[in-house]
Amino acid sequence: MTKVALRTRLFFSHLLVMVVGVGSFVITSKVSSPHLFVRHLEQLEGPGFTLRYARTQLIEGFEIAWNRSTFWAVVVGASAAGGLSYWVAKRITQPLNQMEKITQKFARGEMNERMPAWEIPELNRLGASFNRMAASLEGVEVRRRQLIGDLSHELRTPLTVVRGYLEELADGTIEPSPEIYLLLVKETRRMQRLVSDLQELSKAVAGYLPINLQPVNLCPLLESLVEKFAGQVLEDGPVLRLDCPQQLPPALADADRTEQVLVNLLGNALRHTAAGAIAVRAWSDTGKLWVAVTDTGTGIAPEDLPHVFERFWRADQSRSRDSGGSGLGLAISRRLVELQGGQIEVESRSGEGSTFRFWLPLAE
Repeated sequence: MTKVALRTRLFFSHLLVMVVGVGSFVITSKVSSPHLFVRHLEQLEGPGFTLRYARTQLIEGFEIAWNRSTFWAVVVGASAAGGLSYWVAKRITQPLNQMEKITQKFARGEMNERMPAWEIPELNRLGASFNRMAASLEGVEVRRRQLIGDLSHELRTPLTVVRGYLEELADGTIEPSPEIYLLLVKETRRMQRLVSDLQELSKAVAGYLPINLQPVNLCPLLESLVEKFAGQVLEDGPVLRLDCPQQLPPALADADRTEQVLVNLLGNALRHTAAGAIAVRAWSDTGKLWVAVTDTGTGIAPEDLPHVFERFWRADQSRSRDSGGSGLGLAISRRLVELQGGQIEVESRSGEGSTFRFWLPLAE
């Protein structure tokens, strides 16, 4: 079945409206005009003035003049209506055709085209929505390429180390020893941790992670985590403090996912705080339960703050992944908080420490 283009449909729909309107006008006039004309002639007749003998000729002349004028009026009107219909149909379909061309460029990977503004409000709103979608797709494509590049970079180092040692072991260049095997195990664990973090992040972004929301009292969880991390701090390391009021209302949260967020935040704080203090604080405010992790560590530069929750981002690019993590913890934490209906934010100054805080909705 042949599909008719939208422009053709609009054009013929306008013509159909015009034909119906003109046809109704012609039929109505054809039926009523002669009768009205005769009545008008009768009104002109009076004492001493009659049109009895000329009435037939007058009516025939009127009909001839009316038919000719109607014919030319239909021809001129149809031409004007057809031209106007074509222009309007073209005007309406032009942005749609342009949108189709842009989507074809998107399919080829050209993501920089955008829709211009239009005088028609509806089409202008459609173009604005299309541009927002295009910007979002462009951002997704940029992040996808960056993710592939970062992932390749992150996997290349441990794979190179493992391959080098295995080749040397196979060639007999080095003798096998427990230290070599432990090093190989360490590198494979790095790859395993990176793959696990990527899988966790992809599930969180896609919304596939199960989130079991229920009323949770965060004070016992915070006390357990602070006690756990305090056992990992060296004698000359930072002091861990907890400020959690006993009357803290329960939050509507997933206890396991919230613990995962807190582990990431506390781990980052310990990693970047050689001395000083790390404070964990919880409080409630206007339907929200806030948790903040504040440290006195190295801090984050202002130009780096917008990137802290991005995948594979690190302020110190020279820091190794052994000490700097996979660069996915904060990205995972942000998504986990969002899946629980909350938000996470950061404040920091270079050399003065950082504060990561997030809120979760209170349980009703």
